[in-house]
Amino acid sequence: MKDSNDPVEPGKAADKAAGKAVGGAKGPDELRQQIQETRGQLGDTVEELAAKADVKARARARGAELKGKAVEAGHAVQDKATEAGHVVQGKAVEAGHVVQDKAVQAGHVVQDKAVQAGHVVQSRATQAGHAVQDNVPQPVRTAVTNAVQAGKRHPRPVLIAGAGVVVAAGLLRRRHNGHH
Repeated sequence: MKDSNDPVEPGKAADKAAGKAVGGAKGPDELRQQIQETRGQLGDTVEELAAKADVKARARARGAELKGKAVEAGHAVQDKATEAGHVVQGKAVEAGHVVQDKAVQAGHVVQDKAVQAGHVVQSRATQAGHAVQDNVPQPVRTAVTNAVQAGKRHPRPVLIAGAGVVVAAGLLRRRHNGHH
């Protein structure tokens, strides 16, 4: 059942209005009302036909609709890309922290081993020093102690003498190895 405001196919609106008029307007007021309704229906029908005939406007409307959908899809893709970027960034930061923690742990292990090795070397050097000290005769120890104290008081002559000893040792070594 159609409402009186529903569009009517062209040509049928006039038939409908004529049917009402013929069938039974009970008076001039009712006839005027039926005429007004028929005019309204005809106006609506004409507007609908004009809209269907306006291909350009329909194409623009469809284009605007598709453009809106494309913009929405673009925003959705952009939002997903941004979200993925944040996820990747978070994972990279997390991986960086893991690597940093492992590097710190490795550094501590190396440092501990270096300290242990330093203690071993120091201990052995002390033992070797004590062994030499215990095996060196007292007059030699006294002479070395006096030389060290003199070197502390007058360092320049000791440095010159030390340089001379180094040069003499080098010459003796060359001569000993067969170089003249």
